[in-house]
Amino acid sequence: MKFTLSWLREHLDTQASAAEIVEAMTMAGLEVEHVEDPASKLAAFSVAKIVEAVKHPNADKLRVCQVDTKDGRKEIVCGAPNARAGLTTVYAPIGAYVPGSGVTLEARPVRGVVSNGMLCSAAELEVAEESDGIMELDEALAVGAPAVQALGLEAVIDFEVTPNRPDWLGVAGIARDLAAAGVGKLEDLSVAPVKGSFPCPVEIRLDGSDACPAFAGRLIRGVKNGPSPAWLQRKLVSIGLRPINALVDVTNLLSYDRARPLHVYDAKKLSGGFVEARLGREGESLEALDGKTYEITPEICVIADASGAIGLGGVMGGESTGCSEETVDVFVESAWFDPIRTAQTGRTTGIVSDAQYRFARGVDPGFVVPGLELATRLILELCGGEPSEVTLAGELPAPPAPVAFDRGYVKKLSGLTIPAERIDQILTDLGFSIDGATVTPPTWRRDVEGKADLVEEVARIEGYGALPAEELPPIARPAGGVLTTRQMRMRTARRSMAARGFSEAITWSFIRQDFAELFGGGAANLVLTNPIAADLSTMRPSILPGLIEAVGRNARRGFPDVALFEVGPVYLGDEPGDQKTAVAAVLAPHPPRRWDKGGDDPLFALKGDLLGLLDDIGAPPLQVAQGQSSPWWHPGRSARLQLGPKNVVAEFGELHPRILKALDVDGPVLAFEITLDAVPEPKKKATKGRPALSASTLMPLSRDFAFVVAETVAAGELARAAGGADKALITDVRVFDVYQGKGVAEGMKSVAVEVEVQPREKTLTDAEIEALSGRVVAAVEKATGGKLRS
Repeated sequence: MKFTLSWLREHLDTQASAAEIVEAMTMAGLEVEHVEDPASKLAAFSVAKIVEAVKHPNADKLRVCQVDTKDGRKEIVCGAPNARAGLTTVYAPIGAYVPGSGVTLEARPVRGVVSNGMLCSAAELEVAEESDGIMELDEALAVGAPAVQALGLEAVIDFEVTPNRPDWLGVAGIARDLAAAGVGKLEDLSVAPVKGSFPCPVEIRLDGSDACPAFAGRLIRGVKNGPSPAWLQRKLVSIGLRPINALVDVTNLLSYDRARPLHVYDAKKLSGGFVEARLGREGESLEALDGKTYEITPEICVIADASGAIGLGGVMGGESTGCSEETVDVFVESAWFDPIRTAQTGRTTGIVSDAQYRFARGVDPGFVVPGLELATRLILELCGGEPSEVTLAGELPAPPAPVAFDRGYVKKLSGLTIPAERIDQILTDLGFSIDGATVTPPTWRRDVEGKADLVEEVARIEGYGALPAEELPPIARPAGGVLTTRQMRMRTARRSMAARGFSEAITWSFIRQDFAELFGGGAANLVLTNPIAADLSTMRPSILPGLIEAVGRNARRGFPDVALFEVGPVYLGDEPGDQKTAVAAVLAPHPPRRWDKGGDDPLFALKGDLLGLLDDIGAPPLQVAQGQSSPWWHPGRSARLQLGPKNVVAEFGELHPRILKALDVDGPVLAFEITLDAVPEPKKKATKGRPALSASTLMPLSRDFAFVVAETVAAGELARAAGGADKALITDVRVFDVYQGKGVAEGMKSVAVEVEVQPREKTLTDAEIEALSGRVVAAVEKATGGKLRS
């Protein structure tokens, strides 16, 4: 919201400077974002008069001008077509920075003639978007006068309006708060009605919905539309608005002056002799004043006549009924549109107009008719004409409810000691009505609902700087909370993964619906009704999609070799128990290229990180199951860890190329995901010390075995069977070779393992070793059907 100091002074009798106004606004709770002061930007520019302008000796389109300036007479080369003797214009000396062109002036020859300054256009001073030549000023202006003064420029204050204060979207609302803060005296804001001389011939209809509870309007006939007077154009231009014509400019003026959006229709272009505020209909569309065509839905409020929709209610008018300089009869609309529906219309259409911005926050319903009266008075003043009587259809929203208010509550809630008379004066100055212990908010303060709101009003006007500085009473420190097992495991998982070289990522809990479907989710009950973005529409069934996208973003920025992890929630349904906590990690192994193609398989390194993490969080021994992983995993390079077929704790491996293609990520990408809720709670055990070290003084020995098994048998399953043959003597079993080919039947494979044996009490004899080997062979044959390869 922008306004100028002179505009503010139309409603506030004050001599305060711009700096003092900004300070008072800040202390009253208005967040000033920026003050644009042309006096500082254009300090070097001044009024000058051209004494002589002759053709440049070396250029047909240039003129060499003798110019009287504050620095004396200067010779300046100018290319403007309107440069002539006797013209009063704006002069920029050598060394001045020209904001419109971004150039700092230097004395340099122009086609052989040195130019000792510059004569400026409005565009070069950034006081107009376009200009055909240098500025032409009033001849009565004195040479050397500041350009800012000659152009009537002044400081523009820009501040942020909080959603609960739509009255601040008008300069009059700002003046009211500043007057209450003691900056000046508020001028009379009342509006005298304009008597109509004939009944309004345009019928106003409402459809009975909540889209537009109240609609006021009147016809003004015989107007003469045209450009606005200079004072109105300067006011609009100062805040960044483009003057259009007198009728439209009046509506824009009142939007910023009184926070009252209006709309004007060329009455000759209305069909059927009526206007109606109703909900849209399927198949309708509107060519709006911005030149774009919008499709209308049944949720959008439209203004319509017999031809169909002619405007989006509270948002933007239509091209078909817009006012031009040929307009003779004008119908003026002043309505109250539902804020929520207006806000939704803005989101649906993408339109954020001045009207939509105000109606979406809730304009003053008490100013519907007075706003129409004020617009009528301005139109008659600028365009002439004869007004009809005002027609009001529907009912205005009920005023805010009274609030019971004990003045002592100010002290209790804020700590401020303020006399009751001062409290009442503040509230009265802000527009509140006081009747004993009851305070009624004004119609423009629908955000005030209770006594705490009234205390806030008193405190901000009295000044937050007056709040007493008192120490808070000492409070006993509460006992520290005890983390649950899940919370402890989440904390441990973060530390463990960070220690293993992974970087923690925090991704959205929402993903695209088609991505959710790729990972087993995307059900309708997990799709958000009002997502913040189209690609964040569905609750995630897995953390992996977000991490995979992060891998892609890093790769596109030149960092393809990344290792990321995340701990967070996943959503498998909408029941209370369907939200789980997961730990997921991704590894994109893209190391620098090697000539020997060497290096270990990163999949086994990832498996080691997964097993180490599970050990850190206290997971029990788990079974490895291959061929049963979810469809987003590579079928030949993935597995799951489980306590049983119905209790899957984790899945890991290489992601399916189909998934990576859908997420636009180059492979390979390895990953794992643990469901923390599936890890059983540790059993409570009696506290005991660390067990004694069990070390043997005897030399360990190893034996190699090669078994032929079905190719569907997992090597890990065979190794577990071998290790279970004698748990007292066998300390480790390692797979060191898997072979398929000549000498091995089709559908079978050879798995070679090394069995490490650690004698405990004595060195084993050959017979004992052979007996142990027999038990290993028998255990593998029983568990897997494998035969010792001959």
